[in-house]
Amino acid sequence: MKILITGCAGFIGSHLAEKLLENHKVVGIDNLSPGKKENIYHLRSNKDFTFHECEILNQRDFENIFRIHSFDAIFHLAANSDISSGDAQLDFKNTLCTTLVVLEKCKVRGIKQFLFTSSGSVYGEADSRVDESYCGFPISFYAASKISSEAFISAYCSMYDMKSWIFRLPNVIGERPTHGVIKDFISKLKVNPNTLTVLGDGSQTKPYMYVKDCISAMLHVWENISERVNLYNISGLGETSVKEIAEMVIEEMGLDTKIIYGGGNRGWVGDVPQYKCDISRLELLGWTPKIGSNKAVRMSIKKILK
Repeated sequence: MKILITGCAGFIGSHLAEKLLENHKVVGIDNLSPGKKENIYHLRSNKDFTFHECEILNQRDFENIFRIHSFDAIFHLAANSDISSGDAQLDFKNTLCTTLVVLEKCKVRGIKQFLFTSSGSVYGEADSRVDESYCGFPISFYAASKISSEAFISAYCSMYDMKSWIFRLPNVIGERPTHGVIKDFISKLKVNPNTLTVLGDGSQTKPYMYVKDCISAMLHVWENISERVNLYNISGLGETSVKEIAEMVIEEMGLDTKIIYGGGNRGWVGDVPQYKCDISRLELLGWTPKIGSNKAVRMSIKKILK
């Protein structure tokens, strides 16, 4: 197949391109914010990979991609990844509007397979482990833009005979991150190894999943079920607190750092302090996580430092 990946130079996008190139031809596009060309530099010699710097909301730029290439499927990863920005217009433009533009292009060009990375944040502040049927209330503009995108994807599939795969992801970590708590802690400690300031009280606890494990799950769902709309939670084993992450980063950097915690049980307004999701439906498809949350965090720290 020939596959388009939007957001290809980003963290998950660059790893997804690596994996898909084992069996497919891949065209990647990215506006390089916050994606980086360095993330896909190692793919430049692969004859089945093509990269274009492109802004999806620039009609001329985006249309030109479809003049050059034809596609069997689109993995739409491009979105605003600055979750803590609290900017409604930014999330509306860079997440929801980009999704609508790509969906419309699928309609016009007859592309029948649309794959989308959503987020577990759409569940809001759920009190217990939640499955895909749970109707949550998003508490951030990021989550609101993701759940709105899901609704439009479902409608396009119904009206234009398309199929979609929607993946509600946990905190995905690993090498080549563009953002995230591990990258933030390492950056802070390189500037000041004596103290580390942590947003919130450190009790925020979420599942962290190694990126290659996450992509394995996504592709397993794509390859093993083909309903009109295929919505799946994806997560690893267990959860890890921010306090544990801070301590692991300090340990791996060989430092004796004082941690200074802020107040409250969340890092920023709109942050979901506790999150657990049910992956029973994913496991029924024959996929189970290989790497637990704490191990994924430790592995990621080592790889980023290396």
